[in-house]
Amino acid sequence: MATIELPALPFAKDALEPFVSSKTVDFHYAKHHKGYVDKLNKAIAGTSHAGKNLETLIKTADGAIYNNAAQAWNHNFYWQSLQANSGGEPPAALATAINKDIGSIQQCRTQLAEAAAGQFGSGWAWLVLDERSKLRVLATANADNPLRQNMTPLLCIDVWEHAYYLDYQNRRETYVEAVIDRLLNWRFATDNFQPSTTGLQQRRV
Repeated sequence: MATIELPALPFAKDALEPFVSSKTVDFHYAKHHKGYVDKLNKAIAGTSHAGKNLETLIKTADGAIYNNAAQAWNHNFYWQSLQANSGGEPPAALATAINKDIGSIQQCRTQLAEAAAGQFGSGWAWLVLDERSKLRVLATANADNPLRQNMTPLLCIDVWEHAYYLDYQNRRETYVEAVIDRLLNWRFATDNFQPSTTGLQQRRV
């Protein structure tokens, strides 16, 4: 029976320095991310969930299986939401939609920063396409994933402590600022935002 795999990082472990250190990336990826994948495979082995992909598990499972599937998916998505020497302005197609639905690129950045820094406890900040086909920013707690709410994630920021504590200690706001200003992969978000005659589609992770 096929198992859920841990994908390779989309960049070298030191690619995000000095904003996210290679030590943080290594610890985050090899311990936490891998841990969710390992726990998920153990939990689904020999059950009716074995052989299902992460998105199906997120939409149909509960308890430990949902939590570990969502965290595995969230981390796959988070690594792709980061890119060295990035930040900057979104490509034109996404920028136009952000301006229309959120007000401005700066307002989108501000809402992402507030969602990420203001999340009480562990969780995630997301730019999503909601169930009304409108762009919006939201925060989710712990492992929760917008797919569960029939939303399409475009990018995310991890605000569990293991994402930043080795580099920033309790200064979550500084980590969030660095991600948004210097690392946020707007190209990945645009790849997940595909206008077509059949609606907007999400690139799978």
